[in-house]
Amino acid sequence: MDLKLSEIKSKEIMPGYHGKLVHSENMSIAFWEVEQGAVVPEHSHKNEQIMQVLEGLFEFTLEGKTKTYQPGDLVVIGPHKEHSGKALTPCRLMDVFSPARDEYK
Repeated sequence: MDLKLSEIKSKEIMPGYHGKLVHSENMSIAFWEVEQGAVVPEHSHKNEQIMQVLEGLFEFTLEGKTKTYQPGDLVVIGPHKEHSGKALTPCRLMDVFSPARDEYK
């Protein structure tokens, strides 16, 4: 399957989080455009996740520890780990999930 990111329709998954989502059998990848101030409430899921900040400043809390991340920073989030986040500026993020995030399909 060949895709062009520019041709994938964006979906607002939660307020302020606009994602272009790609799924394979075992993984999902999300390219997010995030509005300044948009919040991801604390949650956890069965999926392993790797988040990368592509643009902007993103405040991220993992298991009660909060840090501010900038372009080039990555966070590895294990399954069932509590996490949340907030865009301090407009952001572009990339998330990779395994297994695939069925609720994003």
